Amino acid sequence: MITITPSKRKFDLEEYHSLINVGIFHEDSNIELINGELFEMSPVGFRHASCVKKLNYLFAQKLPKEVIIGVQDPIKLNDKSEPQPDVILLKPRDDFYVTQHPTPEDIYLLIEVADSSIDYDRNIKLPAYAENKIMEVWLIDLNNSLLEKYTSPKYNYYQKMEKLSVEDTIFVDNFPSLKIAINEVL
Repeated sequence: MITITPSKRKFDLEEYHSLINVGIFHEDSNIELINGELFEMSPVGFRHASCVKKLNYLFAQKLPKEVIIGVQDPIKLNDKSEPQPDVILLKPRDDFYVTQHPTPEDIYLLIEVADSSIDYDRNIKLPAYAENKIMEVWLIDLNNSLLEKYTSPKYNYYQKMEKLSVEDTIFVDNFPSLKIAINEVL
């Protein structure tokens, strides 16, 4: 008897965008492309949405002219990955990235907010961010009321990780004078 094992079909960004353009996926579909694979994203719950709104409000108040804030917008990591992080602080550009999605070089800070998606964010997205040299990533773990700060990417992992609780404060590496109390976002 011959056994056939199905193989995975990987996509690059051009193929992924073609699927969107012909209507197989809609622009507002709840999917993202990571390392050539399509992943369905978890629905956003109330606590998750609230945390993203708090982050957006906080950064808009504290860094109004220093950054462009992206909320659940795609970024281009490479030719096989276009994730949609919850919040990104981007280098300002006059065109507001009208001709392309931001790339790792454009990102000051990337933030993922997670409850049901914690394993996916930690095991799939964080390695992709590290591999593509996103210099600072925050993973907000709503389940445990923690903020994990990842820095110093090497290969597909971060060499430094700091866990902070609601009693702590944090600084954004690119904006060292900006002090944020963790309880402001959790």
